[in-house]
Amino acid sequence: MNEIEEVKSRLDIAEVVGQHVQLQKAGRSLKGLCPFHTEKTPSFIVTPDRQTWHCFGACGTGGDVISFVMKKEGLDFIEALKLLADRAGVKLPERTRTQENKHKYERLYAANEAAVSWFRQLLTDADAASGARAYLERRGIDSSTGEAFKLGYSQDSWDGLRDHLRDKGFSNEELIAAGLIIEGEKSPYDRFRGRLMFPIQDPKGHIVGFGARALDDSTPKYLNTPQTAIFDKGSLLYGFDRAQPAIRLEAQAVIVEGYMDVIAAHQHGFDNVIASMGTALTERQVRILKRSAPRVVLALDADAAGTEAAVRGHDVIRDSAETSENVVPVMNWRGLVTYQSSVSIELNVAVLPEGKDPDDVIRGDVDEWRRLVEGAQPVLDFRLDTAANAQNLDSPSERSALVREFLPLLTAVTDPIVRAHYLQRLGTRARVSERDLGSMLRRSRTSGPDNREQERSPGAIRRGDPKEEFLLALLLRYPQIHDEGVDVTSELLWESENRQILEIWKDSEDQEGLNDALPMELQPHLERLLDRRLPSYDTKEAIAALYDCVAKLEARQTKADKRSSEALLSAIEETLGPAAMSADGDSNPDDEQTREFESALNRDMETGLKLHARERSDPQTRIETGANG
Repeated sequence: MNEIEEVKSRLDIAEVVGQHVQLQKAGRSLKGLCPFHTEKTPSFIVTPDRQTWHCFGACGTGGDVISFVMKKEGLDFIEALKLLADRAGVKLPERTRTQENKHKYERLYAANEAAVSWFRQLLTDADAASGARAYLERRGIDSSTGEAFKLGYSQDSWDGLRDHLRDKGFSNEELIAAGLIIEGEKSPYDRFRGRLMFPIQDPKGHIVGFGARALDDSTPKYLNTPQTAIFDKGSLLYGFDRAQPAIRLEAQAVIVEGYMDVIAAHQHGFDNVIASMGTALTERQVRILKRSAPRVVLALDADAAGTEAAVRGHDVIRDSAETSENVVPVMNWRGLVTYQSSVSIELNVAVLPEGKDPDDVIRGDVDEWRRLVEGAQPVLDFRLDTAANAQNLDSPSERSALVREFLPLLTAVTDPIVRAHYLQRLGTRARVSERDLGSMLRRSRTSGPDNREQERSPGAIRRGDPKEEFLLALLLRYPQIHDEGVDVTSELLWESENRQILEIWKDSEDQEGLNDALPMELQPHLERLLDRRLPSYDTKEAIAALYDCVAKLEARQTKADKRSSEALLSAIEETLGPAAMSADGDSNPDDEQTREFESALNRDMETGLKLHARERSDPQTRIETGANG
């Protein structure tokens, strides 16, 4: 949950609006006099179930709690968010996306690029780099691969890089901020000395840091750039910038541990191989992968460290799935978009031969590497086998421990056939009936503290709106439908953050322009939109999907309008009495309240006709707007 969602989840819109509007019950909604224009008969509706508001009078607009505060207080999105965050007790990140910081980041990128050029020149020409060249030759890395990965050498000097980059116009402060030099007692000195250099690039191709391998007995064996404004090891995957096209083409990423493993794989044609920077997978790395790879293979050593890495990677992916909406759009048989739950990433484990790393396997026998990857074991099979092998299954207590360790992993499995398969396998290992295991699993789903079926607090909202987010993800992913997207009215989107992104997107020429114009508070939400999995469309299909989604959002709005107008009419009737409904009643046609009632009645009829027309023209809409909502 990002900060915007946390703010909204901690606040109840009825309570916030109630500070400005006297609200009364009107069915499942609340009604009151609109605070944005003068009226005597209420036309302002708050719907707690959806955490939305709408004015059916002169304003004709609505939204969520943030948009209400924006309109009432005359604030922009960020100002309203900050006001509500203070009220909710949510700390927002400090804003750093200024033009000054943009220039700072560009200087850090430039410093690293200059360092790459220097290191490359040394590796190619310097006598001192003969050991580095010999090492690459022993590892079978040819010159073209070394150039493709921009491999280099840092001379064994305390000030060589520092002095070279200062001559290029970089200050000590910039080089320290880039992690290239270290502040010393007397003067700054080079961080990397006498090492083989592996430049590390972000997904956009910027050089953000380095990995450096010692060529002697120096420690540590590998030295990385420290955390900087542009280098965060937990957010990077080595080789990902080069591997993206192959990962998308093959719909699979293979993750190894080391730089040399990645380089050897690419040299031998396995271009979808990346490395996790020597750490277990992080949630941020998973978010990057989800955009390109529905399937991930972890190629791990056959030891305890490899097993631990697989378990931790699986846990991170499960946690990432549980904290996201996991809703993907699919085309049904009528060509319409529907939404289904989906596991975020399919994880498989390839266990390497004992004593070998991926580099050894690939250089020794590429066919063996291919077989290992293709035969990778589903992570649940790997975890069941690993857990079972760690127990003495002749012991009842250790069989019980096996069940306690593995059974909770099945709570995230929604496919009944897959779940039954693993219950059967677990039952065989633990000598327990599938029925008993199934009962235990159901109890764990309904009684645990993290149970998602538990009732939400009054002010809570679900995370994201799948239709709104699908629409935005579609526009972000398919720039060729920009002209069609510009015609989408932001009023169709009920979530303020979605409205803001749509409006900024309309004014942006490209993705870079959107990133520059978007407030940093909306960056996590943009990342989630970019993470959403979409079908592969051509331009015509993307336009059709956009129009279909817009139609669904319009139908949602019409349905909500109808329910609210009915509640509003009912409330007005209670105020004016039965005479207002009678043609021969005593009501004064010039009375303002009567005129407002007639206006509300006309709007209700118009909404009803609009809804009826939608249902007649689209059977699917009729199903979606029927009694089951």
